[in-house]
Amino acid sequence: MEQTIEIQNLKCGGCKKTIKNKLKLLEGVSNVTVNIENGTVSFTQESDEVFLNFKKTLTKLGYPLVADKNSLGKIAKSYISCAQGRMEN
Repeated sequence: MEQTIEIQNLKCGGCKKTIKNKLKLLEGVSNVTVNIENGTVSFTQESDEVFLNFKKTLTKLGYPLVADKNSLGKIAKSYISCAQGRMEN
């Protein structure tokens, strides 16, 4: 099943790289694309259970869904994830 979701705190290419690298490691997830301009992540999932793990991973990285609560802690995590993405080759 293909999905596109809106996320918070997506700022740049570093964020995009981290999100793609972490989400493509999840079992049951494929075809991950990140659109910085629209603040969206598109992907193919095998089941609804996979989506819950997908959402949890995004939140842990600091990129909660638009419908979810955003906190200072999540914003700080997104900056760390962004910096990691920028430092990776």
